[in-house]
Amino acid sequence: MMLRIAKPKVSIRILTHLIFGAPTLTRRSYSSGVKVKQMMVREALNSALDEEMAADPRVFLMGEEVGEYQGAYKVSKGLLHKYGPDRVVDTPITEAGFTGLATGAAYYGLRPVLEFMTFNFAMQAIDHLINSAAKTHYMSGGNISVPIVFRGPNGAALGVGAQHSQCYAPWYGSVPGLKVVAPYSSEDARGLLKAAIRDPDPVVFLENELLYGESFRVSEEVLDPNFTLPIGKAKIEKEGRDVTITAFSRMVGYALKAAETLAKEDINAEVINIRSIRPLDRSSINASVRKTNRLVTVEEGFPQHGVGAEICASVVEEIFEYLDAPVERITGADVPMPYAANLERMALPQVEDIVRAAKRVCYKSISMAAAV
Repeated sequence: MMLRIAKPKVSIRILTHLIFGAPTLTRRSYSSGVKVKQMMVREALNSALDEEMAADPRVFLMGEEVGEYQGAYKVSKGLLHKYGPDRVVDTPITEAGFTGLATGAAYYGLRPVLEFMTFNFAMQAIDHLINSAAKTHYMSGGNISVPIVFRGPNGAALGVGAQHSQCYAPWYGSVPGLKVVAPYSSEDARGLLKAAIRDPDPVVFLENELLYGESFRVSEEVLDPNFTLPIGKAKIEKEGRDVTITAFSRMVGYALKAAETLAKEDINAEVINIRSIRPLDRSSINASVRKTNRLVTVEEGFPQHGVGAEICASVVEEIFEYLDAPVERITGADVPMPYAANLERMALPQVEDIVRAAKRVCYKSISMAAAV
């Protein structure tokens, strides 16, 4: 019996773009004469690492497959060839071992950038991360700095199950002594990673696997080797007057899409890219809510003790009198992440969830079909 193999409906070129992202393009704006560059998030991270390693010989990269394989997500592409195995260090599969080694190196003045293949694996090393890196500056009376960056993909990807899909922003965001950032765009990734590497304190740098291949426009200012973004400062991605929507990492893109939908129904949403989980830019969030009088928080993590819960508490404590509606929190479902694709989608926030929440706080009617 002959089996008939159906021809693929997607070309190899399109599959390559889906997995690794489209190639970087540079366009010239004929109206202004200014070059506009499209840069993938992985390219932004790679360039930030490259420039900081070139500028400071104390900076080195360590992790599983960061060298010979050039990174599980190709973030460290080309760095081993350029800087050699002493500064781009492939490790065994032993997170507890190489995290302790890197933390000790930071005690002695080096600036390690530690890559976890996923932050789910960082649980193997959480004692070094919390009890050593985060607390040593305080426990040494300020005598020992720990300039180290812990970076890698955080949160859900596609079909990787409960043990590889968790968002750790609330975990690390609750720990004094850590700084925690979660970039969305290429500008975020480049500017925040350079700032994190230069920072004298430990920084947890939460990337997203599904954003690595996304391309964003970047200006010439962003491409400057001296460009950094301040840790602890949010960005208003879209100004609005009717409702404030806060989000971080991949959920920023969802919030912006929701804002486009809401605009068609005469709701002008303001979208805030939190960028920094700890320290949290409470002043920017409060200023926005004072203007819009409504708040929707969005995150893909669990609802209990989440980042949105902290934002909600902060707003209620500091500017409660400005609220014209209850705060809405959009989160992932309170269950371990399902493996099945249809259930996985139901367990994560979707654009339509944000739209419905914004309409509720604006007291706009929602059809029964949309509510279901």
